[in-house]
Amino acid sequence: MSITNPQVAEHAFLRLLYASSYFPDHVVDKGRAVLLRLCERMEAERPKDLAGLYALSHAATEEFNLLEAEFAAAGSEIDTVAREEIAEDFWFIATAYGFADADAEELIAPREW
Repeated sequence: MSITNPQVAEHAFLRLLYASSYFPDHVVDKGRAVLLRLCERMEAERPKDLAGLYALSHAATEEFNLLEAEFAAAGSEIDTVAREEIAEDFWFIATAYGFADADAEELIAPREW
């Protein structure tokens, strides 16, 4: 499925992570894929309320939790810079799909990073 939201289609996800050699591109690519899958699910399932949004964002957050080991294996980690960048992209997605009232912390509540 391709992204139909033009704002999302043009967005450079995880831009700061790609700009730093500390974060290996092959692992950042997997994080970007998680975010794009979240967007695809948003468009396919069209959550009607915050509970629906949070269900989708929590599933994506749990996928990011699994990437922590891959970052570590590549000599990196989901550090403060990465945490902020990932959280900002979750917030971007929520607002791009009409959920400006979403709680930024709740979007990524199950995070382990």
